[in-house]
Amino acid sequence: MKRSILYIEDNDQNFYLVNFILTAKGHEVSRARDGREGIDLAARMKPDLILLDIQLPVMDGYATARELRLNPELSAIPIVALTSYAMVGDREKALSAGCTGYIEKPIDPKIFSAQIEHYLPACNSEGVNG
Repeated sequence: MKRSILYIEDNDQNFYLVNFILTAKGHEVSRARDGREGIDLAARMKPDLILLDIQLPVMDGYATARELRLNPELSAIPIVALTSYAMVGDREKALSAGCTGYIEKPIDPKIFSAQIEHYLPACNSEGVNG
């Protein structure tokens, strides 16, 4: 079943790899290049999942996640931090900002789609057409 995924990412190479993997699995991937654009696009498209880089221009991923969580129409959408921030405490900081999950970059293409599917089961059980 096709799912809509918003990837908020300013780096072209990171976007192209994730887009390639997820579209090959049948998902529709949209992109925002900064936090503010991501919040606006999320409000318009109401994706099934949001992938969120932390190191973004305009508004970092932590602030973006917090603002997404304040919107009642978006608050239930899973947000997965997809970031190179991998120091002690970074996962906890992302989760406390409102992220549902955390995946470190560089991603492992062999397991990435399975990691993403982990955050989509709630969507699958609702009988949403895709």
